[in-house]
Amino acid sequence: MAKPLVTDELWAKIQPILPPAKPHPKGGRPPVEDRACLCGILFVLKTGIAWEDLPQEMNCGCGMTCWRRLRDWHALGVWQRLHELLLAEMRQAGQLELAAMIADASYLRAFLGAPTPAPALSIAVKQAPSTTCWSTSKARRWSPRSPRPTRTTASS
Repeated sequence: MAKPLVTDELWAKIQPILPPAKPHPKGGRPPVEDRACLCGILFVLKTGIAWEDLPQEMNCGCGMTCWRRLRDWHALGVWQRLHELLLAEMRQAGQLELAAMIADASYLRAFLGAPTPAPALSIAVKQAPSTTCWSTSKARRWSPRSPRPTRTTASS
C-alpha cells in the first residue's frame, strides 16, 4: 500500500491551525473534508500535475476545490503558521542547522543588482553603402547662417 501523504501525526499538528468550517444554512453539497483537500493539494504540488488532472479515485474532491482551499488557507496565513510551527519543532529537536542553510535566488531580491554589463560589440560585417540609392535627408538647401530665400513678386 502507498504511503499516505498526510500522516496522523502531521494531521494532528495541522488541524488546529485550520479555520473552522463555515455553516451553510441554505443546505447544498457538504464541503470536502480538510484532510482530503490537504491530500489533494500535496499530491498536486508533489507530482506537478495540473489541478484539473487530480484523480477522482483519491477522494479529495476535484482539483478546483483543492485549489480554492489552497487559496483560502494562504489568504488566512495557514501556510505561514504551519511553516513557523514545523521550524520551531525542528529547532527544539536539534534538527535545524542554520549554518548549513542555502538561499535560493528565486526568493531573494538583489538590492543592488548586478553590475551593468558592457554593450556587446558587433562582429558582423558592416553593410557597404549603396551606389544606386542615396538619401538626401541630411542634405540642406541652404546654410543656417545665410538668409532664408524669399519669394519675389513680379511687379507689373
